[in-house]
Amino acid sequence: MSKFRKAERNIDVSPGESVKIIRKLQEMSQNELAAASGVPQSTISAIERESINLGVERAKQLARALKCHPAVLVFPSWDIEKESAT
Repeated sequence: MSKFRKAERNIDVSPGESVKIIRKLQEMSQNELAAASGVPQSTISAIERESINLGVERAKQLARALKCHPAVLVFPSWDIEKESAT
């Protein structure tokens, strides 16, 4: 009945890319995110460049500042339907 169809995922996003995308959507600079989260700007830059891992504790700090669930940052490409099929 609905003319809408479920959106399909077109790209995979890494945790670093997820942090960058959400930060930019909220119009925050790396310095602003650093001030809001307590994570140094240099660490945020390294996370976004994927030269260091995000990690659970940093994900929690950044998620609080970005007002999102940490899983959005840590598992951005997780597909529950594929997981339940295996």
